[in-house]
Amino acid sequence: MVPAETNADALALQALVWTLGDSGRANRLLDLTGLTPEELRARIGDPALLAAALGFLEAHEPDLIACAVEIGSTPAELVAARAMLERA
Repeated sequence: MVPAETNADALALQALVWTLGDSGRANRLLDLTGLTPEELRARIGDPALLAAALGFLEAHEPDLIACAVEIGSTPAELVAARAMLERA
């Protein structure tokens, strides 16, 4: 059985890739978090960064819903993944 935390990581990575796939959304993420592209690349596996990326989507419900649909998830699963990553 795969640990739930691994599933949260994978889901968050998919959501982050989706977020970065649109330049406007990607720039908004970087602006709001203060991260640079280099820092983002360096911290890609950091649970805190992944949780922040999901929190970014949660802050704008249309993006949260669109991301969930695109990656074959649900908004509730993305929110649960963020909560799990924050505890990691």
